[in-house]
Amino acid sequence: MIDPQDRFFSESQGYFGARENPATETHFKGTVKLFAPEEDVETSVLAQFADYLSPEVRAITVNDDGILTGVSTHPEEDDIFLVGYLPFSLCQSLTDCPTTHFSQLRELDRLGPSVDLVSYNYQKFAFKFNPLGMPRRLQMSWKEMNLLYKLPPHPNIIPFDRIVLEDVESRVIVITTKYIPGGTLADVDLKRHFRFESLQQLTQLVDFLNLELGIMHQDISPRNLLVDPPKQTRLFFSISIGPPMGRNVY
Repeated sequence: MIDPQDRFFSESQGYFGARENPATETHFKGTVKLFAPEEDVETSVLAQFADYLSPEVRAITVNDDGILTGVSTHPEEDDIFLVGYLPFSLCQSLTDCPTTHFSQLRELDRLGPSVDLVSYNYQKFAFKFNPLGMPRRLQMSWKEMNLLYKLPPHPNIIPFDRIVLEDVESRVIVITTKYIPGGTLADVDLKRHFRFESLQQLTQLVDFLNLELGIMHQDISPRNLLVDPPKQTRLFFSISIGPPMGRNVY
């Protein structure tokens, strides 16, 4: 189950007028008095209403007290960006990769931001996707997909499963990986459950990536370390990696 604080995401705010003016309208259909610069409050405001709004709603308006005053279903209010997924036919580096289409997946749960629990062929997998159309995000997803597909097998790396294609033009949405049902280290009390054996596995895996493959992991954190449920003594690393060391890293 996704953490409630990760259910919504806002990349940035947009202001239409001087920020010093409390009546300045923001991108979120409210004023700067409520949506103050440098304060991430828009997602908490939206969360109050999201479960009660029609899927057809494209924008909401709130007053300075955060009270809903209006909704819009007009298509021009839809600010969703086009995500430029590449056609699979142009991805020569992935030609031999196993694939499935998005319609074949059955969503079971939301595990985290941009990660769903899905099933197909009576098995469960983690479906990692990129809902954002920014070039930097697309580039990171592309590198992660290619590197994970071509990594040599390792007992502590969550194995790649296949590429997921959208149904109309067979564009590459991203990937599925093996599902580890034991949860992450972010879900447990580290003072009681983090073992020295787990630390050894982590440091050895980082050495393997850095020293043998020249790859730098971008986000070593408890939420990317999954626990093998039978004995809880084996860690799995969720790979979210950037370019080889020596190049710019996001």
